[in-house]
Amino acid sequence: GVLTMARLDFKLPDIGEGISEGEIVEWFIAEGDPVSEDDPMVEVMTDKATVTIGAPCDARVEELRFAVGTVAKVGQVILVLDAEPERAVARAPGSSQPAAAAVGQISDELPGAASFLKREERSRGVTGNRPGDGEAPLATPAVRRFAKELGIDLRQVRASGADGRITREDVRAAAESRTDVDARLTELEERMPIIGMRRRIAERMHLAKSTAAHFTFVEECDVSRLVDMRERLMPEAERKGVKLTILPFVIKAVADALRRHPILNSSIDERTNELVYKKYYNIGVATATDAGLVVPVIHDADRLSLFEIAERVDQLARAARDANLRPEDLRGSTFTVTSLGRQGGLLATPILNHPEVGILGIHRIKERPVVDDGRIVIGKIMLLSLSLDHRVVDGHVGAAFAYDVIAMLENPENLFYHSL
Repeated sequence: GVLTMARLDFKLPDIGEGISEGEIVEWFIAEGDPVSEDDPMVEVMTDKATVTIGAPCDARVEELRFAVGTVAKVGQVILVLDAEPERAVARAPGSSQPAAAAVGQISDELPGAASFLKREERSRGVTGNRPGDGEAPLATPAVRRFAKELGIDLRQVRASGADGRITREDVRAAAESRTDVDARLTELEERMPIIGMRRRIAERMHLAKSTAAHFTFVEECDVSRLVDMRERLMPEAERKGVKLTILPFVIKAVADALRRHPILNSSIDERTNELVYKKYYNIGVATATDAGLVVPVIHDADRLSLFEIAERVDQLARAARDANLRPEDLRGSTFTVTSLGRQGGLLATPILNHPEVGILGIHRIKERPVVDDGRIVIGKIMLLSLSLDHRVVDGHVGAAFAYDVIAMLENPENLFYHSL
């Protein structure tokens, strides 16, 4: 074979299983980037699976032919590569495809080893702040992996090694000095890697983060006794200057149920592929204002009494209406409750407040005939709709949580007498 510059038209490969086309979900490379053999280049979603396609050889990316979100047919050219002269490619006689890549110089600093960084950089639109005129930071694969585990961006790390190389210690120092994480909250979190079956489920569900990952569980709740209890507490609430609606009862029940179902108080950290269990219970309350929907947060709702929650709800709702919420009023929620009120219709399926994995919608209370001990009586019925992130929460787990909340709202004496 002759050694030459090789222009390589890279076609969407036949992924098998009778697939004829795939949607471009994400490019991990940009035009002009160097790639090494097997570096991830593109993620393609078919109706069976999502696959990451790697580079066939060491090359430079010349042209990307398809935009994210467009669909390519198997056999269509999706990008053009140029094999670099120092790693020239031997063509097989009569073939336009390279037969084999000449072995290049193998070093720690593979041009594509930072593909996960490139990908973050593009999503943030960062340019030109890297050391050494736009080259990826120098670090061994082990140090890169260590940085990735700690969620540290290598471009922000001060290098102390020879030739501007980043050492493990440099990464550790960067991790310790990271000030943007609220240390108090981090102490109250526990991280679990998402692996095996759950990782495959998460990857499948991830396809449709906006739609398919959601599922909504709906059940009715007889709040007759809750309404009675609220009536009984009204005079005391008024004496304390507290406006007592049904919402504080729901928030209290939710905070209580979250303790027993910790997965619903978690979130996915997509950057590190971990599930973060929060051991603090900050309930967001979705509130409609003239400027749109805001979600002020009741911090540590599990530690507040019913009247304290009612007072916070009232304060936050007023601040939201007058547009003087503080940044900290909107930060740190772990689960959201949305009151769909008079215009909630029969039923709405709430959309998750990312990155939370659950949101509870409560509807208007309606009088309906219910059967009690073989007799038909008038019950006060409220529908609850619980939307969940199916990547994390299985159906039966979501249902168990919902029935816990319902049990507390249907038998409010158990929950609330000790928490006024």
